Amino acid sequence: MTTETTRNAGRPTERDEHRDEDKVRRFVEHMAMLFEGWGFPRMAARVLLTMMAADEETLTAGDLAERLGVSAAAISGAVRYLQHIGMLSREPVPGERTHRYRLPDDLWYETTVSKRGALASVAELAEDGARALGGSATPSGRRMEQMRDFYVFIDEALGDLMEKWEVERNAKAERRARTKRS
Repeated sequence: MTTETTRNAGRPTERDEHRDEDKVRRFVEHMAMLFEGWGFPRMAARVLLTMMAADEETLTAGDLAERLGVSAAAISGAVRYLQHIGMLSREPVPGERTHRYRLPDDLWYETTVSKRGALASVAELAEDGARALGGSATPSGRRMEQMRDFYVFIDEALGDLMEKWEVERNAKAERRARTKRS
């Protein structure tokens, strides 16, 4: 087993002997490319995935820069973006000028829940647009109505899915807890 010391935490982090750091780096880069293809900024995706792949609860900008082989400036913009969209939080380190970054506890769920309001806003604005364009009487009005209907449907379906996920998430946590006790 190897031991890696995080620069600012001052405590060693045990790396599982089954963890393959080269494969982890390739995974981070490939997943970042996928996110980039969806319109996500590449460096922000790399930072997000590096955080997800870390065994530590928090990392500093220096830790991230070192793991990604980039400058602190590149990290700065990426963490600002991730904080803005709610995928990363910043915590001060008492007595130091540095900060540590942390992912939300249930990142994908929390991010999705926080964006649900955006879907409803798009549906409302599309409704306003449909009315302004003459509604069903015009081709452009019908396109806006389709947009509204789609986003209303997605918002409602997402609400149902989030409820199902909460049940599934709790069941999985319970199974993991039972497995640990056995």
